[in-house]
Amino acid sequence: MTVPDGSTPARGPGEGAPAAGGRVLTIPESGLVVLVGVSGSGKSTFAARHFRPTQVVGSDFCRGLVSDDENDQSASADAFELLHHIVDTRLRRGLLTVVDATNVRQQTRAPLLRIAKRHDVLSTAVVLDVPERVARDRNRARSDRDFGDHVISRQRRDLRRGLGRLDKEGFRRVHVLRGPEEIDAVSVELEKAWNDRRHLTGPFDIVGDVHGCRAELEELLAGLGYLVDRDAHGRAVGARHPQGRTAVFVGDLVDRGPDTPGVLRLVMGMVAAGTALCVPGNHENKLVRALRGRKVTVAHGLAESLAQLDAEPEEFRAVVLEFCDGLVSHYVLDGGRLVVAHAGLKEEYHGRSSGRVRSFALYGETTGETDEYGLPVRHPWARDYRGAATVVYGHVPTPEPEWVNNTICIDTGCVFGGRLTALRYPERELAQVKAHRVWYRPARPFPSAAEAAPAAPPERDSGVLDVRDVLGEDPEQDVRVETAHGPVSVRAPNTLAALEVMSRFAVDPRWLLYLPPTMAPAPTSADPAVLERPAEAFAHYLGDGVERVICQEKHMGSRAVAVVCRDTAAAERRFVPGTLGTIHTRTGRPFFTDPVVESAVLAELRDGIEAAGLWTELDTDWIALDGELLPWSAKAAGLIREQYAAVGAAGRAALPAVAGVLDAVAARGLDVAELSGKVARRAAGIEAFSAVYRRYTWPVEGAAGLRYAPFAVLAGEGRSFADRDHLWHMGIAERLADHTPRVLTTRYLVVDVTDPAAVDAAGAWWRELVTGGGEGMVVKPLAGALARGRRGLAQPGLKVRGPEYLRIIYGPDYLEPDRIERLRDRSLGRKSGLALREHKLGLESLARHARGEPLWRVHQPVFGVLALESEPVDPRL
Repeated sequence: MTVPDGSTPARGPGEGAPAAGGRVLTIPESGLVVLVGVSGSGKSTFAARHFRPTQVVGSDFCRGLVSDDENDQSASADAFELLHHIVDTRLRRGLLTVVDATNVRQQTRAPLLRIAKRHDVLSTAVVLDVPERVARDRNRARSDRDFGDHVISRQRRDLRRGLGRLDKEGFRRVHVLRGPEEIDAVSVELEKAWNDRRHLTGPFDIVGDVHGCRAELEELLAGLGYLVDRDAHGRAVGARHPQGRTAVFVGDLVDRGPDTPGVLRLVMGMVAAGTALCVPGNHENKLVRALRGRKVTVAHGLAESLAQLDAEPEEFRAVVLEFCDGLVSHYVLDGGRLVVAHAGLKEEYHGRSSGRVRSFALYGETTGETDEYGLPVRHPWARDYRGAATVVYGHVPTPEPEWVNNTICIDTGCVFGGRLTALRYPERELAQVKAHRVWYRPARPFPSAAEAAPAAPPERDSGVLDVRDVLGEDPEQDVRVETAHGPVSVRAPNTLAALEVMSRFAVDPRWLLYLPPTMAPAPTSADPAVLERPAEAFAHYLGDGVERVICQEKHMGSRAVAVVCRDTAAAERRFVPGTLGTIHTRTGRPFFTDPVVESAVLAELRDGIEAAGLWTELDTDWIALDGELLPWSAKAAGLIREQYAAVGAAGRAALPAVAGVLDAVAARGLDVAELSGKVARRAAGIEAFSAVYRRYTWPVEGAAGLRYAPFAVLAGEGRSFADRDHLWHMGIAERLADHTPRVLTTRYLVVDVTDPAAVDAAGAWWRELVTGGGEGMVVKPLAGALARGRRGLAQPGLKVRGPEYLRIIYGPDYLEPDRIERLRDRSLGRKSGLALREHKLGLESLARHARGEPLWRVHQPVFGVLALESEPVDPRL
């Protein structure tokens, strides 16, 4: 059967599969549904019964919105303008949209069909055809309907006049339900578009244009690990992979080459067995027309296919026609992360269904010009591609596959003497076999890879960042970043502030695969004497359904992400040529101003990784770590000197003088005891305050004295380690510490928050830490960064700081009863929400980097974290 749009085939009026007790109406789950029927036919009842309220757009509802009266017919023009706007918006977003209006006239249906066509979605008409008597009786029973019976008669005449032409108007399916009994008995079944294979996650081996080169195809499949099945004549009739991989063919199986029937027999067998998928190429499209006896120009290798197929039995040719005719224009795979189409596909066409989409998928987009060989000049759509999905295609032979903006063409001209190429997904690795010979002379000379002249640089290289990638097309609009854990919105003013930081102060952006999220404090303590304590952190996770947590000692250092490359080859391939790594702050700035110091720290980390055997164990030649670099003074010396030390010095200079004056006043007999006590407490607070910041400073000279405390292995080649639990990360850190003195271990404790004894023991451990001069601890879900609670992704960590440390956050005298009482209302909700949003973005940037996506795609979530850091949240939190 012909599938003109690569999706659901059209059905005639009234067609539908019978079901027990009534018909089943199959309706595409994404598209337009137009209810057609006279007033009183039961459209609103039908819509409410079979669709969600948000999916239904009613004319009465829109009339009420614009006039406060759903029956105000004078507002109909405005109401339908609003209705069309809502329909347009929903269909643009790919949502099923049901229009509840009479729609009995072709003039009212036409604008809806135009909107659906504009957004390349299918349109379905559901006609509720009830006897005129039934509609009259229903309207008479409604007090809000005051029009006469003649209106029903006119509507019914309009309905009957257009009923037989609904499919010709553009509806791909027309369901006619006759009478109340049939309407009440019907059920609706939503079906996915034929191109929607998002549930198939692979792994896949995507094969470029074969063009009748059967021997090369068999060789390629064997190299990929497929076992080829053969019939009694020794012909390949299928293939399967022992590890369950699926082959995906980008089309152009036929024409030009020596054995089109052999290629078809093999691929058809694989598709039938479920071990392969196939999309059509323009050559299959033309072959179908020729096999049907249509008038076609026999050129570009079609003659060879027809001659070879003429030697096959009639039954085989019939199977070939059915197979090629039923191929779907493109496939959306792996949760929407992969799209395969013969000539590629623009983002707005992914998963859509129309003749325009099918044409683009088969032929691409041309400029209307021809080159010196008489071939069409194609529009370079990939240069402007900004979609999240990887698009793999063929159609235009190229000597070498090249990634451009998360797209890749894998037609490497096998039939012209080049190579047959497959892309392994998600590995993003290429497999190739050389053509056994030149099977066909192309109209345009096809150079070998060695002979190919350097291609002109694309207008937009996939590694080049563009302000539009992070600001959007309209800088005044908020930016929405899609992540695997839900979308994150970033306010427009914040993106402009982040752009300033990124462009002026950040490390080379090729290093920025991740920025750490901010960390939220534990909920305010119920103990009036302290602001934070572990009990509230444990209660938070228990309430979220997270029962096992890890408590990690909180080092008083500066957050630092270290990217360590094993050698210059790794850095050149993945990051920045001529370097061996970088260490940057949580806002993407270089941690060290002296490159010699950075190199020394990186060298020791590299040696430790080598000695611990992690390059081999993690199968990578680079590693990204997240941790704390100590001492605090190594990065915050200026802050300590200008802010904290200045406060301490001023207090030590002024308060003794004040105390002396008060002593003199007291000697004269005045009662200043209360004031003297307050000054004495402030003096003690100043000393305690100074002791805190002094505790976190020690002299360093160059790299000597610096210590790095890693608590997470972020990523390595081809993967993120966010899926590992925290015990695994702590184990890696301890092994590094065993092999290099540069690495400092982190003490930790695993706690079952459902066990009161374990909770008490953890509280005692925290008091021991802070009493001994420590900052406190961080409580995290033991399961790791991907841990989920009852409300989705769990908070990545809650910091529980000690009362003495908090002096440098809230001031030397913050523990005064009146002061601490005011601080208890700290509005922690915004900080917690910010931490979770930044955590989602961090996970997304790591995942995109692991998948080998272009730099600009990785930088969208990275930039989002930086932008969110400029949100007005109390920095003391």
